[in-house]
Amino acid sequence: MLPNMKEINTLLKNCKTIAVVGLSPKENRPSNQVARYLQDVGYRVIPVNPGQEEILGETCYPSLLDIPEPVDVVDIFRRSEEVLPVVEQAVKIKAKAVWMQQGIINEEAAGLARSNGLTVVMDRCMKIDHADLL
Repeated sequence: MLPNMKEINTLLKNCKTIAVVGLSPKENRPSNQVARYLQDVGYRVIPVNPGQEEILGETCYPSLLDIPEPVDVVDIFRRSEEVLPVVEQAVKIKAKAVWMQQGIINEEAAGLARSNGLTVVMDRCMKIDHADLL
C-alpha cells in the first residue's frame, strides 16, 4: 500500500531535513541532480555516502547512524536488494519516512518501515513529485 498524492504532498510540505543515501558527488548522476534540486527549493540535504567527505557543500556521513541531527525523510538511491539495511537504520534514527527513488522496490523493507510507523514511498522520484505538487 503506497501513500496517495495527498500524503506525498503533506510529506513534502512538512519534512525539512532529507538524508540522501547513495548521493553521488558526480553532477550528472540522478542522486546528485535530485539532491541539488531539493537544496535549491529549501530542504536541508544531508549526504550519506561512506566514500565521501563532502557533497554539495554538506558534510557527508558514512551511514544514517552517524548523522548528529534528526532526519525527517531518508531518500534512498541504492539498488533494491540493498535497501533493507538502510531502512533498518532509518527505523533506528526515528526518521518519519523512507522514500525509495524511481525503480527501487523492496516490499520487505517497506513492511519493516510501515510496521515501525514510517511513511513509505516506493518507485517515485522526490524531485518530480515536488515539482508536480508544490
